Parts: sequence; structure tokens; C-alpha cells
Amino acid sequence: MTSQELLEHQIDSLQSIISRSNEAYETYNYKDVIKYGATLIKKGKEYKSAYATFLGYDMLGGVYAELDDTLRGRIYSEKALEIARISKSDSLIAWGTLNLGILFSDIPQTYQKAIRFFEESITINEQNNELGQVYLTYINLAWTHLDHAEVDKAYIVLKKARSIGNTTKVASLDRRYVELLFGRYYLAKQEYTPAIIQLESVAKEADRDSLTDLALETYEHLAIGYHKAKDYKNAFESLNKYNHYKQKAFTEEKIEETEKAKAKFNLNQTQKDLNAALKEKQYSQELVSKSKFFTTILIVATIILLFALLGFYLFFNTRKKYIRQLKTKNQELVLAKEKAEKLSKIKTRFLSTVSHELRTPLYGVIGISTLLKEDEKLKAYEEDLKSLKFSADYLLALVNDVLLLSKMDAEAIKLSQNPFKLDFLIQNIVRSFEFILQKNNNKLHLKIDKNIPNALIGDPIRLSQIVINLIGNAAKFNQDGNIWVALDLLKVTNKGLYQTRFTIKDDGPGIPLDKQKTVFEEFSQIEHTNHDYKGTGLGLTIVKKLLKLYKSKIQLESNPGEGSEFSFSLNLKKNTDEVVEKNQYSATKSSLADRFSNTDLHILIVDDNRINQKITQKILKRYHIRSSLADDGQQAIEMNRSQKFDMILMDINMPKINGMEAAKMILKIDKTIPIIALTAVELDEMRNDILNSGISDIIHKPYEVSEFLHIILKNLPSERIDLQK
Repeated sequence: MTSQELLEHQIDSLQSIISRSNEAYETYNYKDVIKYGATLIKKGKEYKSAYATFLGYDMLGGVYAELDDTLRGRIYSEKALEIARISKSDSLIAWGTLNLGILFSDIPQTYQKAIRFFEESITINEQNNELGQVYLTYINLAWTHLDHAEVDKAYIVLKKARSIGNTTKVASLDRRYVELLFGRYYLAKQEYTPAIIQLESVAKEADRDSLTDLALETYEHLAIGYHKAKDYKNAFESLNKYNHYKQKAFTEEKIEETEKAKAKFNLNQTQKDLNAALKEKQYSQELVSKSKFFTTILIVATIILLFALLGFYLFFNTRKKYIRQLKTKNQELVLAKEKAEKLSKIKTRFLSTVSHELRTPLYGVIGISTLLKEDEKLKAYEEDLKSLKFSADYLLALVNDVLLLSKMDAEAIKLSQNPFKLDFLIQNIVRSFEFILQKNNNKLHLKIDKNIPNALIGDPIRLSQIVINLIGNAAKFNQDGNIWVALDLLKVTNKGLYQTRFTIKDDGPGIPLDKQKTVFEEFSQIEHTNHDYKGTGLGLTIVKKLLKLYKSKIQLESNPGEGSEFSFSLNLKKNTDEVVEKNQYSATKSSLADRFSNTDLHILIVDDNRINQKITQKILKRYHIRSSLADDGQQAIEMNRSQKFDMILMDINMPKINGMEAAKMILKIDKTIPIIALTAVELDEMRNDILNSGISDIIHKPYEVSEFLHIILKNLPSERIDLQK
């Protein structure tokens, strides 16, 4: 095959994928669109085609944005623009900036960024004399200005668009959208007569050509214009037209594929219900006025009695009619609320499942990188392995952040009350930042007030998430500096709670005053010099929402160039019933190796994932612990009947028999054997079910090796371990 023939073959292959993806998108088959987008990326890399790779990422960004997954939509669209900039293709850069502008335009916190993307796209297309693309971008830019009440700016853009339309051939639909936006401009300026004339003209063209989307937008604003002009009859007719097109747009086929469109419709429906209620009040007042008039006439002459009675009859009939309508609307609102709650629960379950599926392979990456990092033979690759583990840890943190944020939005997070040691918790957190501190050449200074009890009752997981996000925020954006972590006792309350102030301070670049409120909003970030780090902007949002569970607030003091200080106060509860756990200890990995070296332990590893089996087995082998492998719960039960084990490490989600059912059956055979869940499932949802099955403890994958060994040591019978060693 010649190079020319190969090129033609590649073009045909790419064109076929693009055509099928367009057909899938038009039929709302988003699953196939995602598949074709991924295929385009793969083919683009294989053919070394920047255009195909760009189009694949752009396609994924668009479909996820359509599905309201703004996080992934933004990530893929930004990747598409990055590829366009690397390829130095003006047309692709203009395309990518236009799409990102559209993605950012609906969010109040990011619409200024959207405007900058639109303006960049316009500049490139003007240089290349692509006036049709300039015209299209002007429409989006003017639309964004109008949506954010920048009316005069929108007018300047619309005049430029109309000027291009007078000299250049543009699509008739785009021309109509410009005229629609002129109507919206007049409406915003309270110039209702020209607004109505403009919108009526667009509406007629939309009716004539059956342009559903254009008609929906036009009639919605036309109804507002007539209402503002007090032409209620035409306002009502415009609303009827709007509802007609709304019903036409939302067919059963589209409703099933686009839940987002349904949510927007419900929002509009709520506004209509409010308008209907206001109209009913107005009509009721008018009818009351009429009834008073009839009463006055009744005093004057009895002959008008019949008319008065008729008036009352009409009044009550009309009132009953509107009451029935209100009841119907209220029922629709209740149904909409129930559907929204159902969708929220489905989303939470989906994220929980996805997080488990992501944590399972991450366990393999983190486990293998940890083992290789500790291998003396691979000392030359230590820095690379540290980077690999750091990247995997970061990805794990991102998965946990997205899941946690979703749960907090669904109000599915509650604080637990478990015993923990404060110094152990804080020191573990500090150790987890060793890599990034070393990378950015930062020093961390820790101070814990000695008057704060060390043994506490509370939720160590949520407290860790708060402190980790704040230290991580300081560590990522600070270079060649210092980070101070201080815990100071403020007072002991009447209820015996220890009011403690947590302070995380750095001497980094600081945060401008005008940005100090927005940094706590989702996906919000400020410009910083550490371009090596690109976060999601979720950390401080999570901190703020977690502190709300504690009925506390985050405080921020910062000036540019003088660093930042985040602080909050919590009421800590002392553990007055502290019991020293068997095998409780604080030890390094080397001392742990000594503790296990003289024991002849045999542990059964039950996991349906072969990679995870091998990682766990290698970690145990490193600490002189023998192990056997079982692929599922059924095999674990059979092996436990035939031989004696000192402990079982049990995965939860497995084929045939899951971990909890297997644990119950094994404990019927041997009631004394300790069983520990080694799982990646979401513990907030499963913890009670796991422990109620007879399982002694839980190790959450991925884990730190010291934590893993500590839990094993803690659950072994005292006669199996020399506690004094």
C-alpha cells in the first residue's frame, strides 16, 4: 500500500467515524457519541492527525456538557484547545475557544472568561477573513452579554454582526438569531414597542419555517414584551405559542435521552405557575370589586337582584376553575420535585459505583509503585516512582473529592462518632505531604497545644479531609517557603467540649481581596505562578461544606505577597472511656517488620482481582507473612474448611458469593478467626452492613502500608503477637 493510498484510507476512516458520531448526536444516542469521540482520539494519535485528536476531545467535551457533567465537559474541551494551540492551527484554535466560551458563558463566576474566549476566536477569524465564523461568534458573545445584564455591550456587538450581515452571505438562521437578540436588547432597555416589532418579525419566520428552537426563544420574550406593554391578550397568545413549541420540542424520544431539557422545562413551568397564581389573584380582586358593585345596585333597586346573583354565580365558578388549575399545577410541581430527588439519588449511586471501579485499579497502581519505590534495586528510579505514586494519589484524591461533593449536595453525609488519637491523625496527614513539600522546597511547622486531649471522640475522616485540603492548598501554591499548622485550645465549654482553633498559614503569593469570596466556590481558582499544578477548584468548596456539618465557618486572612491564613474552630470531645486496644502501638515500617519477623502467620487473601491479590501478597511477604489466594467467596469457604488460617482479608464485591455472605458462612465454621474487609467500596454507605456481617475491621483500598499492617496487628489474637517486642 502506497503512502498516498494509506492517506486516502485514513481520511475515509476518519470521515466514517465523524458521520456516525453526527448521526448518534442527532438521535440523542450520547453513549455512541462518547464511543466515537474516544475512537477519534485513538485514530488521531495513530495517524498523527491533530485535527482528528482535537475533534475527538471537542466531541467529548460537547456531549458531557450536554449531559450537565460540566467537570468532564470542561476537561475535554480544554484538552481540545490545548491540542489546537500545539498544532498552531488558527481554525482549530478559533473553534476551540468558541466552544469553551459557550461552556463558560452560563456560569456567573466564569462568564468573563467566556467573553475572553469569544474575543480570541473573533480576532483569529477576522485575521483569516472568516466573516461567517465571526458572525456566529458575535451571536454567542451578544447572547452572553444580555444574559449577564451587559445590555450596552451586547448592542455594540449586535451592530457589528448586522454590519457583517449586510456585506457578507451568512446563514439565514444565524441572521434571525441576531434579530432575536436585537429584540431582547430593546426589551432590556424597556423599549417595548420596537422590541415587540422585532420579535414578531422573527416569530413569523420561525412559524413559517418550523424553527422550533428559535420559536421557543422568541415567543418566550415576546410574551414578556406584551406583558410589560400591558397587552395581556397578545401576551396570553404568545404564551400559548410558546407552550405549543415547548410540547413539540419535548417528544417522548427526546425526554428519555435528555433529562437536562426536562429540568429546564420544569424551571420554566414553575415560573408559569407563579404567573398563573398572580393572575388568579388579580382576577379574584376584579371579581370582588364586581360583587361590591352588585351589592350597591341591589340596595338601589331589587330588579338588579338577578344580575347580582348571576355575578356571584360567575364569581364562584371562575374561582373554582382557578383553584382546580392551581391544584393541577401543584401536583405537577410535586412530581417534578420527586423526579429531581430520584435523579439526585441515581447520580449519587452512579458516582459511588464509578468511584469503586476507579479505586480498584488505583489500588494496583499505588500498591505496585509503593513496592517498587521501597525496592533497593530500583533506587535509581526512586524519583520517577515517587512521581508515579504522587500522580496516582492525586487521581484518587480527585475521585474522592467529586464523590464527596456529590454526597454533600445530596445531604447524604453525616458526622460519625468514633474514637481516634489526634497526634496520630495529624502526623499521618503531615507525612502524606512529604513528596509535594520536597518538590516545592517548602518546610512544614507543626504545633499542637498540649492542653488539647489526645484521645478524642468524633469523625476522624471528615476532620482529615478538612485539614488535608487546607494543607494541600498551601503546599501546591507555595514554593521555597514555609507552612505552619497550629492547633490551639481556646476554652473548655460548659459541656466539657474543647473549643480548638485550627490554623493553616503560609508565606506564599497570597489571595487578592476581590477573590477571597470566590475561592470557596466550585471550580473557582485564582491565577498563580505555580503552573505545574492545575487543580479542580473543589478543595476549598469541600472544606466550607464539611465545616457546615460541624456548624463552623472557615476564616481567611490574606494579602497579595504576604501569604494566606485559613482558620476554623471545632468543639472536640474528649474520650473519657478510653480503653487501650490490644496490639495498640505507634511504629515505623521497620519496627513493624521486626514485630512480624518471629511470627508464623498464615493469611488468606480473598479477591476476584488478580493484580490486587498479588499486591497484597507481596506486601505481606515483605513483612514475613505467608498467604494463600482465593478468587471468590465460595473458594474462600472451601479453603477455610480444609486448612487453618490466622486471618482472612476479604474483598466485598465478588462474584458467586460476596464478602459479607462469605464472612457469615466462615464464622459458622470457625467463630474465632478474625476477618478484615479489604475493599474499595464507599464506606459511608456500607460500613454498618459490613461490620454487622461479623467482619472485625475494614481496610479501605488504596491504603498506606503502615495503616494496613497496624489494622492486621490490632486484630490478631494477643497470643499470636509478642506485644512487648
